[in-house]
Amino acid sequence: MRLKISLLKEPKHQELVSCVGWTTAEELYSCSDDHQIVKWNLLTGETSQIVKLPDDIYPIDLHWFPKSLGIKKQTQAESFVLTSSDGKFHLISKLGRVEKSVEAHCGAVLAGRWNYEGTALVTVGEDGQIKIWSKTGMLRSTLAQQGTPVYSVAWGPDSEKVLYTAGKQLIIKPLQPNAKVLQWKAHDGIILKVDWNSVNDLILSAGEDCKYKVWDSYGRPLYNSLPHEHPITSVAWAPDGELFAVGSFHTLRLCDKTGWSYALEKPNTGSIFNIAWSIDGTQIAGACGNGHVVFAHVVEQRWEWKNFQVTLTKRRTMQVRNVLNDAVDLLEFRDRVIKASLNYAHLVVSTSLQCYVFSTKNWNTPLIFDLKEGTVSLILQAERHFLLVDGGGIYLYSYEGRFISSPKFPGMRTDILNAQTVSLSNDTIAIKDKADEKIIFLFEASTGKPLGDGKLLSHKNEILEIALDQKGLTNDRKIAFIDKNRDLYITSVKRFGKEEQIIKLGTMVHTLAWSDTCNILCGLQDTRFTVWYYPNTVYVDRDILPKTLYERDASEFSKNPHIVSFVGNQVTIRRADGSLVHISISPYPAILHEYVSGSKWEDAVRLCRFVKEQTMWACLAAMAVANRDMTTAEIAYAAIGEIDKVQYINSIKDLPSKESKMAHILMFSGNIQEAEMVLLQAGLVYQAIQININLYNWERALELAVKYKTHVDTVLAYRQKFLETFGKQETNKRYLQYAEGLQIDWEKIRAKIEMEITKERERSSSSQSSKNVGLRH
Repeated sequence: MRLKISLLKEPKHQELVSCVGWTTAEELYSCSDDHQIVKWNLLTGETSQIVKLPDDIYPIDLHWFPKSLGIKKQTQAESFVLTSSDGKFHLISKLGRVEKSVEAHCGAVLAGRWNYEGTALVTVGEDGQIKIWSKTGMLRSTLAQQGTPVYSVAWGPDSEKVLYTAGKQLIIKPLQPNAKVLQWKAHDGIILKVDWNSVNDLILSAGEDCKYKVWDSYGRPLYNSLPHEHPITSVAWAPDGELFAVGSFHTLRLCDKTGWSYALEKPNTGSIFNIAWSIDGTQIAGACGNGHVVFAHVVEQRWEWKNFQVTLTKRRTMQVRNVLNDAVDLLEFRDRVIKASLNYAHLVVSTSLQCYVFSTKNWNTPLIFDLKEGTVSLILQAERHFLLVDGGGIYLYSYEGRFISSPKFPGMRTDILNAQTVSLSNDTIAIKDKADEKIIFLFEASTGKPLGDGKLLSHKNEILEIALDQKGLTNDRKIAFIDKNRDLYITSVKRFGKEEQIIKLGTMVHTLAWSDTCNILCGLQDTRFTVWYYPNTVYVDRDILPKTLYERDASEFSKNPHIVSFVGNQVTIRRADGSLVHISISPYPAILHEYVSGSKWEDAVRLCRFVKEQTMWACLAAMAVANRDMTTAEIAYAAIGEIDKVQYINSIKDLPSKESKMAHILMFSGNIQEAEMVLLQAGLVYQAIQININLYNWERALELAVKYKTHVDTVLAYRQKFLETFGKQETNKRYLQYAEGLQIDWEKIRAKIEMEITKERERSSSSQSSKNVGLRH
């Protein structure tokens, strides 16, 4: 990825340009110390003077009123705020009419920023004051007062906090009075510029110590650049939070969100005092010290999938290379390419007006359809369909270009969604809520309606990243997520009535990805790269989960690595320095998944015998129990030395009725309530009571006996025996109540139990014989 710079031979301004701002993807306004505001049209290359400001007004900062979401082609930017050296800010219309001038600060107003909703304006000045204003320019509050000038300010993603500079310090102050203020020393020189991105929640800062830095919203350092030759005078996030730009003297740098540099350009600009990204995130404008406005397009982005590599060579041209035979195809587009995604044998490209869908089998005839509105900020792909996110909403399309659904939820803000907070599978769409970060919304892909009974997935901590598995049946769909404590959890997507278990898979997990071919999960833990070959093991037999893992040392990936993709048995990891590392994992677990999904148990056992690895046998054991194939489970458990479980499986085989067998298989997986329900539905009340006695669930055992008016004496007898073993006296009031005046007769109880077992056998054999008769007929 690099920047393609364009700079006019002669500057349009006579003095330094202090600030720039985009109205649409093709139109820019620039303000200069020559008192002119100039409009740039990038389509025609024309420039025109909008207004000549009075000689005593030197503009310092400009910010357009935020776009109304969902307005076609984003034409709603009708006015901007301009801060100036005379202590005022001015609300100016698109046509250059000064609507209002407000006395704001003593000394220059150094920065002004609208919040994301356009309901408030924050200004900072040389007098060290931070002030909040209404939309119409009425003073709401003075948020803070510093002893030093405040050079830059930015809103938090939720518009509830403000980040500002204070000399070498950065301060985050919430709007609510008495809320905790966060302050930290960020640079060794005065901080000149800050920016806070609403999508990734990361902070940029630049200072006179010639460094730029990346921070998280808690003030923890994520990246610290090497010192440059000159102070860093400007920084700005791309709208989607994937890139940022850095400006200095004769310097323009393009960086990844983690801090490392994609490209460094040295245009003849003087210092770049202000950087603005276009709405679609494809180009940058810089306000230059020598009167120029520098434009830079982001080109040479790359996408890879299996043997295909796609490169954006020009704004409207892509090159596709097949590395197997070195065949090259050129793809030409009518408009500028904004976003693209290559996965599942399809390339999806969105331009400013249309969406193109290419199949990797045929690059010549793409499927093309018009986009509903605005600029696409995110493309996600699954095997059967893909998802587009733009300013107006979330849209699901098939690869044939057919519109499928558009999920919606209260308070939805599509401008802050990214690949970590939205996930797509063949049947489900999962979206993390921004208003309440402990909640995940789940939607049916085919209808866009909330999944199941509309119950939300709620967690006890804030969730950072979510990912749906890609294969298997809809009823078995799982979602994995990382929470604020960096713990990895897994849970079922289908949530009908009952409270589904959310089970922890690992700790200190920084990034995760599901395989696209089978339900294998990989993640980077603190010092290890871990692969969960069968994450579903936690629902079947949690004890053997460690035996189903593959782990290797991850220190070679340095600090803060990120999993880019997991295709087949190849995992691609991006290191903190930007380099890509490819890891191949064993192909055998994927083959095992394939055999099990096709119920080829003999082939699965044969494969495990061939590979001779404990992880394979452990995965097979869990898979067999999950699919109720106890014969295979017995073989697999024997192979990993779990003798007690082999004996338990053998005891299940000897049970008289299929309901009892099913209940004990469920108990084997820890599903006690389901096991009890199976027995009660089959009328096997004693067996339901007995499993509670065996598990020492004394309260439940007595409750069932009383409810069904049977075997109360049996429960009391076992309870008495249990207490005698430990030399204890009965203290439970319910047991004392029912034991009053009751004599325990073990002979009678044993006879009753024998009778229950005989009854069950007879019932089982009669149902079997009736089935045989039905088969003969």
